[in-house]
Amino acid sequence: VQLQASGGGLVQAGGSLRLSCAFSGGTYSTYAMGWFRQAPGKEREFVAYISRYGGITDYADSVKGRFTISRDSAKNTVLLQMNSLKPEDTAVYYCAAGVSPERPRAANYWGQGTKVTVSS
Repeated sequence: VQLQASGGGLVQAGGSLRLSCAFSGGTYSTYAMGWFRQAPGKEREFVAYISRYGGITDYADSVKGRFTISRDSAKNTVLLQMNSLKPEDTAVYYCAAGVSPERPRAANYWGQGTKVTVSS
């Protein structure tokens, strides 16, 4: 399984970004997917989860109501729409596949990460 994340960048507080993750090398529909992030000097943390067919989603409390995860089966991609961004959202965001269905979330496969910087 290979995961290619894109869409990161620099945005002002209150702005929006959409991250995309391209999945390849496996059967897309058999994997629950998710996003994690790692801020400078901190451990990697769970951000969002979506089940294999998209019927179940879950979010970290810190992003609930601002971020939306979705999946596009036609394109084998997973999206993370991030609105009302805050400086504390600054991190490298990682796409993951084979995410565990219960917390604490773990994953079998990881993408390379895309950097998000939110300026105040």
